[in-house]
Amino acid sequence: MKAISYSRYGGPEVLEYGDLRDPKVGPDSVLVKVRAAAVNPVDWKARQGYLDPVLDAVFPVVPGWDVAGVVVGLGAGVVEYAVGDEVIGYVREDVLSRGTFAEYVAAPVRTLARKPRTLTWEEAAGLPLTGLTAYQVLHRLLRVRRGDTVLVHAAAGGVGSIAVQLARHLGARVIGTASEANHGYVRSLGGEPVTYGEGLAERVRGLAPEGVDAAFDTVGGETLKISAQLLVPDGRLASIADGDVVSYGGHYWFVRPDTEDLTRLAELAEQGTVHVHVSRTFPLDRAADAHRHNEKGPTRGKTVVTVPWET
Repeated sequence: MKAISYSRYGGPEVLEYGDLRDPKVGPDSVLVKVRAAAVNPVDWKARQGYLDPVLDAVFPVVPGWDVAGVVVGLGAGVVEYAVGDEVIGYVREDVLSRGTFAEYVAAPVRTLARKPRTLTWEEAAGLPLTGLTAYQVLHRLLRVRRGDTVLVHAAAGGVGSIAVQLARHLGARVIGTASEANHGYVRSLGGEPVTYGEGLAERVRGLAPEGVDAAFDTVGGETLKISAQLLVPDGRLASIADGDVVSYGGHYWFVRPDTEDLTRLAELAEQGTVHVHVSRTFPLDRAADAHRHNEKGPTRGKTVVTVPWET
């Protein structure tokens, strides 16, 4: 199969496009013919070696954890899917090895859900990691409920934009940090935008003088500190970017594959409650450019790699 891979840690230049052997399909996995795979910051961080302390790399590594595609083969123990089913997945295992930037990926069924019929392949590929991150933080850590005021950082980004929509669906008021260029987009999601940078705390207090009930940090550092200061007494704080959140009484979260959660997200997408904005697409053989684009900094929505489809 054609795939993107790297045989050593480094910048985008270590990514190579070429032939790799087709993946073996274990008893609890299915073989997915990939239609699209989303780029996430964790992909290029893994490529640079930042995850080496916690995940072994089996080179050559095929990057990518998000996928949308079609089931074309079944493991011996699989009863959940049939050949021809359209699926999405957050295909993360406990090693870096067989990712989704390829024509095929062997995906454990615990990482998959059925593709929302109303989403394009590109939109569907952008849902799993960011959607699960937002869903799990809001439900498991922040326990957002109707009437809460929730502060979401990087509200126009992949995780932030989904978090705004999900929090609004739960009945919360959402204040979202974003660049001025993205204020209109945040409003379209149902959030109240505030600009990043100096004076952020005062701008948030101008909208919520008594403080916020929950804060979702996606940036870390000074942003995390400001978030903690803006909480009401007994407010809840969670971060996906900075482990120091525990020193402020909050919780750190690394997203988990979860079929039940992903299925619920797919249902919300089909209902029109959750939308995925795709900012740019690249063909598989230009995945290095997709990484470069994503590394430039916060983008609106998702960057997606598409895979040529031949029947």
